[in-house]
Amino acid sequence: MLNHLSVIVTFCNNIIPAKSYVMMGVGTDNKTTTLSSKYALQQHGEGKEEVDLGKMTPGNAEAMRLAKAEHQIMEPRETWGRRLEFVLASIGYAVGLGNVWRFPYLCYRSGGGAFLIPYFIMLFLCGIPLLFMEFTVGQYTRLGPVHALAKICPLFKGVGLATVVISYVLCTYYNVLMTWALYYLLHSFSPSLPWQSCNNTWNAVGNCSTGFPGNATHLQSASQQFFDHKVLEMTKGIEHSGGIRWELFGLLILAWAIVYFCIFKGVKSTGKVVYFTATFPYFILIALLINNVQLPGAKDGILFFLMPKWSKLLEVQVWVNAAAQIFNSIGISFGSMISMASYNKYNNNILKDTFIISLANSATSIVAGFVIFSAIGYMAHIHNLPVDDIATDGPGLVFVVYPEVFSTMPISQLWAPLFFIMLLCLGLDSQFAMVEVAVTFIMDGFGKKALRVFKRKELIVLAVCSIGFLLGIPHISRGGIYVFQLMDHYTAVVSLMFLAFFEVLAVTLIFGVRRLSLMVEKMLGKKPNLYFRVCWQYLSPMLVLGILISSIFQYTPARYGKSYTYPLWAEVVGWFVSLASIIWIPLGALHELWTTEGSLLQRLKKSITPAIDLEFVSEKPSSESIAMFTAP
Repeated sequence: MLNHLSVIVTFCNNIIPAKSYVMMGVGTDNKTTTLSSKYALQQHGEGKEEVDLGKMTPGNAEAMRLAKAEHQIMEPRETWGRRLEFVLASIGYAVGLGNVWRFPYLCYRSGGGAFLIPYFIMLFLCGIPLLFMEFTVGQYTRLGPVHALAKICPLFKGVGLATVVISYVLCTYYNVLMTWALYYLLHSFSPSLPWQSCNNTWNAVGNCSTGFPGNATHLQSASQQFFDHKVLEMTKGIEHSGGIRWELFGLLILAWAIVYFCIFKGVKSTGKVVYFTATFPYFILIALLINNVQLPGAKDGILFFLMPKWSKLLEVQVWVNAAAQIFNSIGISFGSMISMASYNKYNNNILKDTFIISLANSATSIVAGFVIFSAIGYMAHIHNLPVDDIATDGPGLVFVVYPEVFSTMPISQLWAPLFFIMLLCLGLDSQFAMVEVAVTFIMDGFGKKALRVFKRKELIVLAVCSIGFLLGIPHISRGGIYVFQLMDHYTAVVSLMFLAFFEVLAVTLIFGVRRLSLMVEKMLGKKPNLYFRVCWQYLSPMLVLGILISSIFQYTPARYGKSYTYPLWAEVVGWFVSLASIIWIPLGALHELWTTEGSLLQRLKKSITPAIDLEFVSEKPSSESIAMFTAP
């Protein structure tokens, strides 16, 4: 017995100081699967081979016993039921409301058809390579962004936490869009659409127009007044909160309840929901496209959308817009793609998935552009106005312009509900992924402790959703639209490029393309081709750095509409919102340097040394590898 204990002590002394070699078995308590536990899974857990302990050295035998014990107390990580579920969930996350309201307007404002040149350049030099990078990190480590990036580059472990913060902040106000969509959906079943006329109690009759007012600046369309005075009951500025909109309060509860019941069982339940939420919007988009292109004036709207303005390609801002659209739409640096990939099987073909998801996302944006601008061309024809007077972006496009379009279309009571159900599906898919980032972080880092308090994972998800609901309440006050616009500007615009730059720096430059390529090789059986390696090593980092610098020099304060500017204190609050995510990057670096032993140079060297040693990880450890770990 004493001999056995001494062998175990010797084994632990050899293993514990060494780095943990992550493979593919990190459970919910963030326990790292060492080589020995991978060996146990191969030899014992799967039952594929019989091991003759009599032929093993005492050290190897004890390694096996210890690995078996570790395997018994370690819960396996969830996985997607089918590969298609992961693909649909990722497409659902990437294809969101931004594809409908931001891309078409951005394309038209940035050179029409000419904008597609910088857009596709950024897609192939940044979007696809960096999405493949995130999928590789998530699937290989089987961890969420916080713990995965901490192992990739300990010095920049704060980047992972920053992605969790930005995703969670985003989901707190993103669900407000679902609240507005629910409000419109319920009112779409009225005998006549309520935004159709100026004969309602909320209309300011003196300046209400049943069509688009054009150059008459003192007039507002009926749909604009419905959104401003009925849905939002908006005040004159952010300094006037005006109290809670109780109807929206109830619908916000409903929106969060829908999110909770779709994700409370983890990827097992989300994977089933996305079969509907990720595919249904395509049926509606195609139906709307077929209907819209037949409307009078549709051709003028589409030509306006695509007409190339080649001189725009010389403007730096156009290239920045293209890159920002790629990052926002695909979801790079939000942590969601790393988190979802962490639930994949170890050898899932993420290379093929990367191309499917990226190209599906871009194709959807272009189809949405045809749908939106064909409808805008129709409205311009009906009201005898230039297309430029009707085109807009942001919430105004889907909650003001498009409802006005429905009011003049045949069978408006059919198209309006279908459109708002489509918006709900687009938003919910993105919301699932953003909430899942926070849940994954908690389960990876504090799983055992959290389960002691909450007893069940479903209650942890409930707590995450409840806090998100409480943080969303300011957005459904009467001054909430100003809070929404402020949060969106400083979260999705200002913070994102900082996070993207430091993530790319940590993974491709410090962790290194060689190691990243080796991760791909171990999962897929072959190294990534020259295209990916060149993009990771040179092109993507340079482009991200250039975009970050351009964004800093071309910074503009947040605005609402064309006239409202925020007071100074609101701008300060906005910068604090940005810093809430960015601040974790320097704090994480300082913490790593402070807790690492040695001189400053030694600490720096240790802090950029990954906690994953790819040389000693394999699908089936060799006897030499095991002997190295068990040698005294």
